[in-house]
Amino acid sequence: MPGLTVAKFGGTSVADYSAMQRCANIIINNPATKVVVVSASSGVTNKLVALTQATTTDEQSRLLIEQIAEIQYQILNKLGNPSDVVAQINAVLSHIKVLVERLVLSRSKAVMDELLSQGELCSSICFAAVLRNKGASANAFDVRQVLRTDSHHGRAEPQIALIAQLAEMHLMPLITSQVIVTQGFIGADAQGATTTLGRGGSDYSAALLAEALRAEAVEIWTDVAGIYTTDPRLAPNAKPIPEISFNEAAEMATFGAKVLHPATILPAVRQKIQVFVGSSWAPEKGGTWIRHQVSDEPVYRAVAVRRDQTLLNLHSLQMLHAQGFLAETFATLAKHKISVDLITTSEVNVSLTLDKTGSDSSGQGLLSEALLQELSQHCRVRVEDGLALVAVIGNKIASTAGVCRRVFEVLEPHNVRMICQGASPHNLCVLVAETEAAEVIRALHENLFEL
Repeated sequence: MPGLTVAKFGGTSVADYSAMQRCANIIINNPATKVVVVSASSGVTNKLVALTQATTTDEQSRLLIEQIAEIQYQILNKLGNPSDVVAQINAVLSHIKVLVERLVLSRSKAVMDELLSQGELCSSICFAAVLRNKGASANAFDVRQVLRTDSHHGRAEPQIALIAQLAEMHLMPLITSQVIVTQGFIGADAQGATTTLGRGGSDYSAALLAEALRAEAVEIWTDVAGIYTTDPRLAPNAKPIPEISFNEAAEMATFGAKVLHPATILPAVRQKIQVFVGSSWAPEKGGTWIRHQVSDEPVYRAVAVRRDQTLLNLHSLQMLHAQGFLAETFATLAKHKISVDLITTSEVNVSLTLDKTGSDSSGQGLLSEALLQELSQHCRVRVEDGLALVAVIGNKIASTAGVCRRVFEVLEPHNVRMICQGASPHNLCVLVAETEAAEVIRALHENLFEL
């Protein structure tokens, strides 16, 4: 739909009534925004995750549900407790209790996904009411009618063609006359069972809906004013980036820039939809535009860090002058739904990095006992935790002389566990101890951006 904007608001942006008021003003000030995707209010998803844990006692569950309810009731009180909205929220809260009881009987991942989805349902109901309270024509819409996925609970895969068909059928007629407020992070499989896209999947939801509706732009509203040359909390002299290419943004999202979910870029690239990242707390400060083509492509664009990384070391003499070891290894990882980030090899060793932050919605880790046992059948396995992946991101890095010198002179005091460079023109990556990551980031930023 020409001119259409899809806006997504994260958990801190819809944390309470005041935050929702600010977001409502952003929507009302841009008549092109017809679809709004919201996360659960800040803190709600973590409480729902706690409710899925087998170790949570009945008393703890009761307190968690009360805390979730209190977040919703504070918003409803500010709205004047409209009876229809109160009834909808109470229905969701009652369903949460039912789902928690179900989990006691069966540790089903399908039930976990349905429980985890309730936070987004609450925030969409409340936020639509806030918009109506400001005079906008707005209604909450259950995204599960449109966002079709497979049945891999916890990290479901979207069905792109089917989402487009369903969006045309169910969403397109509505947005001509009203603002639709819907949920991020969740979907449904062919049987109608609730699924989730993994932690942080609300950005991805917004981009998928934008792709399906052929939107012109996706706006990601968060608590920072765009993308910076690095995390300002780590390097005080970090600078905002007004414009960045899809390739650079994809690298930044993949390697730890928390303002953008890695998968968000994929639908935008497919349809060349421009993406804006800005702060819902200070929209007047502007933000970062991510575009197919940009006017400036510097060698050094940013430094990113991704913490909580795992290094998987595989040793086998079967690799020596033999074929098939890597194929067998990757087949095993694929069977267990493991995506490998970086890889280095020698004659008898393979080292792989895995992103532990890519665990499924319930927080369960990637390296299951079954996976490790299967790998151990054809190699010796060693797992190293407590690592951080630091990435220098830019353009023509692999073909620009002097890049390695500038990076490695900063790294001299630090033990580097892995180096990856050359596979992409847009990054140079190193794996260091997580305890040293902040110091490495500050030093790299100073050397590359502040001298």
